[in-house]
Amino acid sequence: MTDFRTARRAMVDGQVRTADVTDPRILSAMLEVAREAFVAPAQTGLAYLDLDVPLGGGRCLIKPMVLAKLIQASDLAPTDRVLDVGCTTGYAAAVLARVAGQVVALEQDAAVAQRARASLASRPNVRVETGPLTAGWSQGGPFDAILLEGAVEFVPEPLLRQLKDGGRLVCVLGAGPGAKAMVYCRSGDDIGGRVVFDAAAPVLPGFVKPPEFAF
Repeated sequence: MTDFRTARRAMVDGQVRTADVTDPRILSAMLEVAREAFVAPAQTGLAYLDLDVPLGGGRCLIKPMVLAKLIQASDLAPTDRVLDVGCTTGYAAAVLARVAGQVVALEQDAAVAQRARASLASRPNVRVETGPLTAGWSQGGPFDAILLEGAVEFVPEPLLRQLKDGGRLVCVLGAGPGAKAMVYCRSGDDIGGRVVFDAAAPVLPGFVKPPEFAF
């Protein structure tokens, strides 16, 4: 039988700390949240490995290191309101709930969203909503931070508009080995972006750039 507590410690010490994640709130949250509870029983042996854990239907939990670095790059305050886009079964939302003040976890697959609600039922500062990922959740905004849980080939304007002035959106931009983790910051009506680290993740549904036709 897997000793999940030991596996959790090994994940944090061997994958997260070594990737320059230094925020003690993130480290503590990832030590406390049982990642194995957010995957299927047959997948629990994969929960703490340095990989994207498949959940079926092309969805996954992104690598612990990538998630931790994205959360750290979002520079969350304890009172911040966060939108978690593509929350799948709710693991990242559970981590965010220990770092930020309020979390809206958005998932477009109704069955997966229901799994997230069940997994997050004991966390009063998390609300799971169902809807198209590219539309965000304007009813709950504006947000101090938005996390896109996967790679994207473009960032839709509706998501950027849901940031508060001074708000940050973090994501993996691009598909394949050349992808980069990005932070986009809103200042008034302007949006600026910067690369924070090299990263790779499966592309979120709806975030594939439409093909461009040349005439």
